[in-house]
Amino acid sequence: MAEYKIFFKKSVWKDFESIPNKDLKRILKRIESLSTSPRLPGCQKLSGQERYRLRQGRYRIIYSIQDEELTIWVIKVGHRKEIYR
Repeated sequence: MAEYKIFFKKSVWKDFESIPNKDLKRILKRIESLSTSPRLPGCQKLSGQERYRLRQGRYRIIYSIQDEELTIWVIKVGHRKEIYR
């Protein structure tokens, strides 16, 4: 099975600044695991959108999958309260 390439929207780098290093390492490891299996157990497709949500502790990772190009775009990372505003 081919690996997906992972890309980050520019605003995601700003999201990372507010996350403690301990949590950020876990989030990045979880994002890295998407390259081999973008639809991990526990991910949920967002209704009305072509995006998915994945939980890592109290944080949420919002991403989209382009199967034709084998790419994943990470769109937003943040605390669940920040994501759903």
